[in-house]
Amino acid sequence: MQRVLFNFLLAVEGVNANKLRSFLTALGIIFGVGAVIAMLAIGTGAKQAILDQMKLIGTNNIVIEAVVPESGDEIRTENEEEEEKKPYSPGLSLADLASIQKTVPTVDRLSPEIILPVSVVRAGRQEKGRCIGVENAFFELNGLEIGQGIAFQPVHMEKGEAVCIIGTEVKKRFFSEEDPVGKLIKCGKTWLRVIGVLKKRNASEESLARLGIRDYNSDVYIPVSTALLRFRNRALITPDDLGNNDENKSKNYHQLDRLVVRVDDSKKLRASADVIARILQRRHLQVPDVEIEVPELLLEQEQQTQDTFNLVLAVIAGISLLVGGIGIMNIMLASVLERIKEIGVRRSLGATQLDIILQFLFEAVFISLIGGLIGVLLGVGAAKTIASYAEIPTIVSAWSILLSFGVAASIGLVFGLFPAQKAAKQDPIKALRSD
Repeated sequence: MQRVLFNFLLAVEGVNANKLRSFLTALGIIFGVGAVIAMLAIGTGAKQAILDQMKLIGTNNIVIEAVVPESGDEIRTENEEEEEKKPYSPGLSLADLASIQKTVPTVDRLSPEIILPVSVVRAGRQEKGRCIGVENAFFELNGLEIGQGIAFQPVHMEKGEAVCIIGTEVKKRFFSEEDPVGKLIKCGKTWLRVIGVLKKRNASEESLARLGIRDYNSDVYIPVSTALLRFRNRALITPDDLGNNDENKSKNYHQLDRLVVRVDDSKKLRASADVIARILQRRHLQVPDVEIEVPELLLEQEQQTQDTFNLVLAVIAGISLLVGGIGIMNIMLASVLERIKEIGVRRSLGATQLDIILQFLFEAVFISLIGGLIGVLLGVGAAKTIASYAEIPTIVSAWSILLSFGVAASIGLVFGLFPAQKAAKQDPIKALRSD
């Protein structure tokens, strides 16, 4: 151990004697390790972001959105007199839900949604908000939990009772200093009794915008039957829909605004979405008034793109480390030629070939570790900068730092071995005679 420690101290002394050259030698390792740290931080951050998005949208979900087609998007047919007529579509409705549930065997749960813009009023405070007609499956499919009170009961659904469950932001604005459960809140022209409060859903505005979902904390939730009975059932003809005044007619003819279908097997997502699309096309007479998305498949495509990007970064980092290793080997070979006389003196004083190998090998590893340390600092700083300015999520993990140090030490060991062996094989007599 004393000989090993002595050789290590000689290696450190040799590196300190040529600080500038040692730093330049380590540059390849510095940038290579920094690239590895930044790459792993970007990859880990992107993976975590996708997992968080999966929690927001739920797994194995198919989302059906009701849309009102523009006049140019509507499919027209010609009758015998070649007069153009618009095919009639009933829009997305509870009948579509029943048809999907009956026809598609892979369906596990369905969650209809009716979105109603309303004015929310309580205790002299009025704000614009949304009443969302849902069933209890909505909370399960979107990973929402009841923090206070209870969920909708069968009697609430059957009779369309005037009850609601509110988000945490609604509670904060209208019930800041009291328990909202059992209290009344007015949505539009209807008074609703609060029976529950959702737990807060933490999600960034960027994630919500990218996934096209609402902020669940800011809505008032009511049973679907309550929305149809006490607010508006767009599937029924009302006096506002009669007459020639187009301004009085509701442009949104869909009974439901959104329908989420959960499939029991992720492998059947695409096939189930295709079957559902055919069912809706047939029921809606080919009118393109619904859009079907499979968020999980979209996120998988995003993950594949991210993996390709990470692969490119890995190749760049690997090339940089390879160049750094070659640089260490070249400098160490030059150092051997410069220090032949020193090698001869050490050998004449009793140093073995192993002592010479350890001395030069320690120098290479020491340079690599110093470069690795600086590279880690550079990589962490680069990851933080990317997260701040490029708005790309990054996570620097402990294992990535340990991996980088291990790679740096391995490079010094591998690329320093050949110069160390060449130094040890020098003839001591010829080495002493060299200038």
